[in-house]
Amino acid sequence: MDHGGLPATAAADVAGTDLVDGESDPRRWLTLGILILTVVLIALDTSVLNVSIPTILRELDTTVPALQWVITGYSLTFATLLIVGGRLGDIYGHRRMFMIGASLFGAGSLLASVSHSVGTLILGEAIVEGIGAALMTPSTLAILSTTFKGRERATAFAAWGAAAGAAVAFGPVLGGFLTTNYSWRWSFRINVVVAPLAVLGAYLLVPRGKRSERTPIDLPGAALIASGMFLLVFALSDGGTYGWFEPIKALSVVGHEVWSPSAPISPIPVAMLVAVAVLACFVLLERSKERRRANPLFEFSLMGHRSFRWGLLTMTILAMGQLGVLFALPLFLQDAVHLSAQENGLWLLPMGLFIIIGAQSAGRLTRILSTAAVVRTGLLIEAAALGLIIWSVTPDITFLRILPGLAVFGIGLGFASSQLTSVVLSEVSADKSGVASGATATARQMGAAFGAAIIGSLITVQTTNRAVSAVARSALPADVRATAITGIHDFGPNVTIGTGADAAALNRILTQALADASRVALGFAMVVVFAGALLSFLIPRVEP
Repeated sequence: MDHGGLPATAAADVAGTDLVDGESDPRRWLTLGILILTVVLIALDTSVLNVSIPTILRELDTTVPALQWVITGYSLTFATLLIVGGRLGDIYGHRRMFMIGASLFGAGSLLASVSHSVGTLILGEAIVEGIGAALMTPSTLAILSTTFKGRERATAFAAWGAAAGAAVAFGPVLGGFLTTNYSWRWSFRINVVVAPLAVLGAYLLVPRGKRSERTPIDLPGAALIASGMFLLVFALSDGGTYGWFEPIKALSVVGHEVWSPSAPISPIPVAMLVAVAVLACFVLLERSKERRRANPLFEFSLMGHRSFRWGLLTMTILAMGQLGVLFALPLFLQDAVHLSAQENGLWLLPMGLFIIIGAQSAGRLTRILSTAAVVRTGLLIEAAALGLIIWSVTPDITFLRILPGLAVFGIGLGFASSQLTSVVLSEVSADKSGVASGATATARQMGAAFGAAIIGSLITVQTTNRAVSAVARSALPADVRATAITGIHDFGPNVTIGTGADAAALNRILTQALADASRVALGFAMVVVFAGALLSFLIPRVEP
């Protein structure tokens, strides 16, 4: 019987159990539960702290730029080491890497939960937790890919995708609840409690992987991909902060200025150029090693599989489109509608619930349609939902007005994201599933970084241009217009408006400008998602 592309005998070796033909590992559903638990922790960590920033600033007596390295640093470390983590799993076993990653994740959370300085918080959250997440994530996907087979594989990936997608949506709600009623430190203490349970569960329930022949890790390749990805993700994530071309603020690391705002050029284009050069060297090195059969970190021959090649590209585009909602909409709701962070999370909560419904429905739909067709359907539903959301984004927006768009978007996202990973890994052999899973997660992170960079720039530029134009045409006094235009140019959507009749008029202008700019950004996201749907036609039919 087929086991993710392996014959039954190989499947037994992968699982580490003596399975006869037609027999499945009886522990597989418990294994799925352990993997879902950990992916929820990882996904929550990317969003749960965002609503706690003001409280942490006061308690640790630090600055926004310093605290930004906590959240940005986690994403940087995570994206930097995903492919390396996947390859380590292929060499030393995914169960082992999963347990090591979960242990590091718990240790980093413990350190962050007791931190009394931003330096300790960065070490625990951004570095130790980030390394742990980078080791765990590829292993969860690789274990799923080799543990489940046939129709059960679609169901397992549906559950995994639903958990990951919903956790991102629930993160702000949970973070706001914990920060308001208890402490932001509980965002980490939950991990401290759950991570050891995940390690114990993996030790007792997750099958041992087949021990592969030990090969040396490709250290030059690991150094190149890690440094290249770090610089690329940094440039995409922080271009708006430090300036895409001209420097707008100093770049400081641990309190030390490393790039002056008076420099002739921003650090962002320099980081981008160096990243491209380093990644090009990585490709050349890995292709050379593959030709010589010298144990490359990543085998580019995997790109020969159409499902892997086109699936990765579709996943990158899918992640870009998702940021249209997960980045633009919360910004609009907080800056234009003036919702609190917790209210913002509650407004977006239905999307998380419908992601779960969509993912589970997608798993059942694979009994009728191919997995690629389910992904394509989800992308088309997402594009239509973005049209509904664009229609609802006005200065007088209400929860009931935006609810249909969020619900339909959640269903489409559940369809597409839950099955796309299964498509990408469908033709990859078990001994390469870890590094392929790492590439899958990297594509998702890169798409998110691209999406955030483009959509963030669109909102800032469009809001500034529209607000300045509207203020210049208004009947406000000349001095008020001049002051407002200067402030809008300097601060964009984050400009502070005073009080009084003139301030009320300016606030109406800025709110309308932000609504118009958000619709432009969401329109970009809709085009990107629709392009992803067209691209998904290149993915071959994949039977679950």
